[in-house]
Amino acid sequence: MKRIAIILAASLALVLLYACGGPSTQKSPAGEEEAAASQDFPMVSVPRVYSDNADAQLDYVLEHYWDAFFKAQGATTPDAVLGVADKNVEQALADYIQLLQNIKTSATPDDPTPLRKAQQSVKVFFKKLEARQQQDTTANTYLRLTEMVSHYLYDPNAPQRDEDLYLPFVEAMAESPCTSDDMRTAYRHELKMCRTNPFGSKVPDIRYKDIKGRQGRLYDVEAEYTMLFFSNPGCSSCKEIINDVMSRGYIESLIANKKLAVVNIYIDEEVSKWRDYSPNYPSCWINGYDYTFSLRDSGAYDIRAIPSLYLLDAKKRVLMKDAPTPSVLAFLDTII
Repeated sequence: MKRIAIILAASLALVLLYACGGPSTQKSPAGEEEAAASQDFPMVSVPRVYSDNADAQLDYVLEHYWDAFFKAQGATTPDAVLGVADKNVEQALADYIQLLQNIKTSATPDDPTPLRKAQQSVKVFFKKLEARQQQDTTANTYLRLTEMVSHYLYDPNAPQRDEDLYLPFVEAMAESPCTSDDMRTAYRHELKMCRTNPFGSKVPDIRYKDIKGRQGRLYDVEAEYTMLFFSNPGCSSCKEIINDVMSRGYIESLIANKKLAVVNIYIDEEVSKWRDYSPNYPSCWINGYDYTFSLRDSGAYDIRAIPSLYLLDAKKRVLMKDAPTPSVLAFLDTII
């Protein structure tokens, strides 16, 4: 209940922001106010008829978030998209993604309805982008927006990356007549990756050996939640994740009570380096290496970069895939 309340509060706060018309326009010096105003992102304004219904407000925002922007007649230039400054479009996109992620967080493998709602909004967003490009085929609007979305949702270093939300977008890009032929192949590959272990699916089993040579299987791990961590010895980003996770004072208690298990897997072949580094891993974690040496290239997991974090439920179904560390930690904060 605590987790759901936090999600609803965050989503409602964003909806109310848009319902009030978004951030106010900043004052500009004389002669510049009109130019500055033209570069603001046109926020959706929710009709008053929905003022007493938060769910209806949310649905309206999801459907109409991009309407005014795509109706704009401004030019797409090196510094602006449809007359809106690049930085403002990027901020609007980041806010939109945050809204979708707030909605998605309440989804479960048994009831993925919130995720489906968020994905449907992404589909609507793409259709409007595609239609706007087809109105003016000489503009770079489609290219600029698809590059932004790909960066925010798919780049392995992006703090808001989310393959479940990118899935409907890249699915549409892979087949759209607006996509250039040289990008179509790349998008079809990304689509294949996004379809690997999506939300709610059961992940493939992993066989590993620990530092003492004992064999184990992912599916033999008993815990309400499992954080699956793909790491390399000596990796600075991996070390940061270890420190961030263990800085939560409740982690060892969650593990002891089998509410959480952390399964840390090395997938490359330099096992001697892994053995030498293994004392740096928390002893309360399950630390092992893929002794079959097949996981990295099998395609069973979409491991685009190391480190990579998955969050699984008790049935080893995906809750988060290649997730940013703050997202995983925010989830763990709610289950203590």
